[in-house]
Amino acid sequence: MIGWLSGLLIEAGEEDALIDVGGVGYVVRCGSRTLNQMPAPGGSVQIHVETQWAEATGARLYGFLRREERRAFVMLQAIQGVGPKAALGVLDILTPAELAAAVARDDKALVSRANGVGPKLALRIITELKGKPISDGPVAAFHATAQQPAKPSVTGEAVAALMGLGVAEAVGRRAVEQAVLRLGDDAEVGAVIKAALQEIGR
Repeated sequence: MIGWLSGLLIEAGEEDALIDVGGVGYVVRCGSRTLNQMPAPGGSVQIHVETQWAEATGARLYGFLRREERRAFVMLQAIQGVGPKAALGVLDILTPAELAAAVARDDKALVSRANGVGPKLALRIITELKGKPISDGPVAAFHATAQQPAKPSVTGEAVAALMGLGVAEAVGRRAVEQAVLRLGDDAEVGAVIKAALQEIGR
């Protein structure tokens, strides 16, 4: 089983990355958040890998830039109805720490914004993850965060706004991720929406 890859990025597509490790090219399926944080082709990349096997597709590698993202991916898939696509969708809009805080707040609406996750599945995710170590952050710090009022995800709000303007979810999410990378994590929702619209030429 492959758990870690270190090599050179050959190319990054819409859903996966091709990584050269010692002359062997590995195709690794990644979420949009991970793909957007990849270096330019030819750059060095180190990635945590979850290897899965299915009769229909054979071995498939899923990549994450942080160990806790891989762990959250595995935990999410242990929940009935959550496959790899939905698990990646959750981690595209929420970091493990944000997911842990959403679970602590019973924020079903925030989790249900993930691609492939409806309200019923979001409720099941929150119920199943209660009390589980989703994030690597200190327990005390996590509880302090969890007791604070809910802070909406800038990415989630921006994607929802773009969808309201008729932009396809996948296109909107990718544009928002690019906008956040350009403006920084502290950018306001309005600025992110404006930049994302520029990304898609509107």
